[in-house]
Amino acid sequence: MSIWTRIADAVAAFTSGESLSDVFEKLRAPPERSVAFTIATIALSAKMAKADGLVTRDEVTAFREVFTIAPRDEPAAAKVFNLARQDVTGFEDYAHKIRSMFGEDDAALTDLMEGLFHIAMADGEYHPAEDEFLHSVGAIFGLSETCFRRLRAQYVPDADPDPYDILGVSPDASPEEARAAWRALVRENHPDRMMARGVPEEAVKLAERRLIAINRAWEEIAGRETV
Repeated sequence: MSIWTRIADAVAAFTSGESLSDVFEKLRAPPERSVAFTIATIALSAKMAKADGLVTRDEVTAFREVFTIAPRDEPAAAKVFNLARQDVTGFEDYAHKIRSMFGEDDAALTDLMEGLFHIAMADGEYHPAEDEFLHSVGAIFGLSETCFRRLRAQYVPDADPDPYDILGVSPDASPEEARAAWRALVRENHPDRMMARGVPEEAVKLAERRLIAINRAWEEIAGRETV
């Protein structure tokens, strides 16, 4: 059974008066967390689209880059997106329920935020409303300002990436501390690790871009030490 079939089943199970955000109360445990992760990304993408006022073809294409959707599964994805756009529930409620679902699993929440950044930048512009939206979601998720800056630097061209921010260490960190952080991040972003924390196989490809930034940051720091 494909993830989209499971999503369609989850949406079909809604009863009258339920909000889309109620689904997160029902999909807390693996393997259904991958369903919840996908629905969360769709739902928050829809809310983000409302933040800047329009949905562009580029954003739809970007979503397809995060999640592979077969033609037969498009109605299920579209239904979730439209439910979220029409839902009067604020994005804050969505974000709080998603945070509750993943608990202290910061890595899974970071994965989700990365997908949102990818979609936000699909049209080549980073709208101030999108920045405000993502900052608010990140705060609700409990992600640090350093983590937010790291994600922003990966995707927003005007953000000058600080290699220490990307590795999540202080500029005063020793080379050994920086190396340890780099190795830990490489391990954490292995596809098997990501799938174990509920990231759908289709979305694991985002780690490729993240690993490029992580390796580049370590190379820059290591290069400074050898000068």
